[in-house]
Amino acid sequence: MAYQENINQAANPKAGGKEGRGITPRAEDYSRWYLDIVKEAELADHSAVRGCMVIRPNGYSIWEKMQRELDNRFKATGHVNAYFPIFIPVSFLSKEAEHVEGFAKECAVVTHYRLRRAEAGKGVEPDPASILEEPLIVRPTSETIIWSAYKEWIHSYRDLPILINQWANVVRWEMRTRLFLRTAEFLWQEGHTAHATEEEARAETYRMLEVYRDFSENVMAMPVIRGAKTAAERFAGAVESLSIEAMMQDGKALQAGTSHYLGQNFARAFDVTFQNSQGLRELVYATSWGVSTRLIGALIMTHSDDAGLILPPKLAGTQVVIVPIYKNDDEKAKVYAEIDRVAQELQAQELTVHVDRREGVLPGAKFYEWELKGIPLRIEIGPKDLEKGSLCLARRFVLEILGETEKAMRARKKMFLPRAEALAKIKPILAEMQQQLFDRALQFRNQRSRVINSLEEYEKFFKEEGGGFAWVHWAGAADEEELMAKKYQTSIRNIPLDGQAPAGAEGAGPCILTGRPSTQRVVMAESY
Repeated sequence: MAYQENINQAANPKAGGKEGRGITPRAEDYSRWYLDIVKEAELADHSAVRGCMVIRPNGYSIWEKMQRELDNRFKATGHVNAYFPIFIPVSFLSKEAEHVEGFAKECAVVTHYRLRRAEAGKGVEPDPASILEEPLIVRPTSETIIWSAYKEWIHSYRDLPILINQWANVVRWEMRTRLFLRTAEFLWQEGHTAHATEEEARAETYRMLEVYRDFSENVMAMPVIRGAKTAAERFAGAVESLSIEAMMQDGKALQAGTSHYLGQNFARAFDVTFQNSQGLRELVYATSWGVSTRLIGALIMTHSDDAGLILPPKLAGTQVVIVPIYKNDDEKAKVYAEIDRVAQELQAQELTVHVDRREGVLPGAKFYEWELKGIPLRIEIGPKDLEKGSLCLARRFVLEILGETEKAMRARKKMFLPRAEALAKIKPILAEMQQQLFDRALQFRNQRSRVINSLEEYEKFFKEEGGGFAWVHWAGAADEEELMAKKYQTSIRNIPLDGQAPAGAEGAGPCILTGRPSTQRVVMAESY
């Protein structure tokens, strides 16, 4: 059992009126709360390059886990990884008109290949003699450079399908940035597949959307709505765009992943044809799909609280942290001997474990720090635990129970168990926490979703009741969609696929704006 006198000597985490160490409460300023968690949990920093970020080890460990989970799913569905150049000739983007229009305002352009000493004698400048014959675009997305390669690879139906994924960075010159959510450079994966038939390509588009749903819900513990984008919201150059949409704790939507059926647009632009089984030349069918480090922002805003970051155990770089408690060298030696044994037993269970061996930092301060950084489970080991043959397990969170006293909640959050029982329960506890995070997020989304049938209800929902996901009938044109967006600062997140509608959302009805007949509802929300 932890020594109370050591705990009480720790710095008060509520100093300055904030719940965690420098964390602004959500109810006070949600945007500031988010940025405080990114900073205080040491996930990322702003860089010296405007609009770009430095992903710190704590943040990158989350991305690494996301990568592994997604990569395993990609390979299980027959995909392989490759890498394509970061530089794209400007003429490539010009070949697909809709595509270039969609990205033209976000492109970073390379025009020179060499520097020289500035004529004024200070610093360097582009050498005028090194102007490129053709400017190069720093990759905003890779459809064009990849399809220029596919032209060389694809000749016959026997060369298809091609199922390739790329892990890379991209640059989209954003003027208003926010760490993880919107930066000029970010990390992502982009899948690019080529197929002999439309049916096969469309099936791939929906299959990868399901991969993203599975990852979001079963690994991130983040419920999502699967659906199709409207024509106005489609990816530039796509025939059909699908998305998964998640609800953050402020009720806003965040697009967590997209999958696009590109038809034959890029094959036509780059003249990629194949000889089919009947000996005829035919254009190839394409898909693309991707998720990015924006998912780390989604993770923060779905689960975290005013005490700091909360991580689903499946994505925690460290799942269990062990904090030693002792008052002298003799106790220290005995405590660390036990800690080493416990750590080895947990590692044998394939759990990731960190032992906090820092000297000069009091146990209470360590407790607060690891809670702030979102470690799912903490084990405290001191001399009294050795005497009793027990372990103290402290969970990062427990679900609130209506009417429960604070003392009862603390007892559920911090447990003292016999050693063998504690070690046997850690994996089940982590699995329970994983499920509870999903259940809590789903309950929140359900509470903040509304079936709405009139503009009066709609306006009240967003202006007076905090907003969320509005399920409304829609049959408007693109200009009417834009009008709706400007008036209410909301957008159509997607047209949900079957089987996801809440009670009362089934059936046909009049469009909420135009009154025209509508056969299905869309989800509208404020968004990131």
